[in-house]
Amino acid sequence: MDEHTSPGTAVPRDALPLPDYDHLPLPGLLHRIRTLDADGLATLLAYEVAHGDRLPVVEAMRHRLADLDSGAEPSGGSPLAAAPESAPAAAAGSAVSPATSGPPVNPPSHGDPTNPAQPRPTG
Repeated sequence: MDEHTSPGTAVPRDALPLPDYDHLPLPGLLHRIRTLDADGLATLLAYEVAHGDRLPVVEAMRHRLADLDSGAEPSGGSPLAAAPESAPAAAAGSAVSPATSGPPVNPPSHGDPTNPAQPRPTG
């Protein structure tokens, strides 16, 4: 353990600086933790250690805390901003219309008795 986490630290989910923390994939999480200050990141680290304790996540957070302790600044942006891994909201309505539909589909010749190109039994 380091100075930012202690065993048995109980951090409630609603106190997390990233409210959607439990649903962030690792690449998105690594991007979002860069916006946090040392206190926010320490809170998140305590929560992770107490709940998931995923090694890649814990190591990334500890490295980022070390960077912050060495004088790094949180990156610009809000940790609450829309995550790049989230799809944008769907536009209302459909872009499909008669003007955007494809050409009419002709049925295949097999099985259509009105098609003159189909051979007919002779006997």
